[in-house]
Amino acid sequence: MRGLFEHHLNITEKVMDLRLQRQNIVTGNIANVNTPGFKARRLEFENQLQAALNQDSLGKLTRTKQDHLPATFDVDGFKGQGLQEFRGREIYGQDEVNLDKEMATNAKNTMMYNALASVIKKSFDGMTKVIQEGSK
Repeated sequence: MRGLFEHHLNITEKVMDLRLQRQNIVTGNIANVNTPGFKARRLEFENQLQAALNQDSLGKLTRTKQDHLPATFDVDGFKGQGLQEFRGREIYGQDEVNLDKEMATNAKNTMMYNALASVIKKSFDGMTKVIQEGSK
């Protein structure tokens, strides 16, 4: 069964890892809100991830050659293993911690992480249903 989801799971796994790393950084920022001289950190990875997946800034696939059609993404041609070494860029802030901004980032990151977890769960639920129906 691993062969059916391998490419998608590798990408989703990496993005979930990066979201967890971001959550840890935001939590550290919030914990140090009253620390004098502490500069907020942030983790950026979305633009670099889209570039690694050969997508433009709008999330659409880019055309690498004029002869190619940009309409569909070829899953067989993409290997998610290349993202194993992908690292987000940690930026040390120049400003003190803004609690409202950090809480908003925290909430957004949590929703995105939960959405990815739901997508994975639904994929496996669908596979489970197919297997159960096939065994009847």
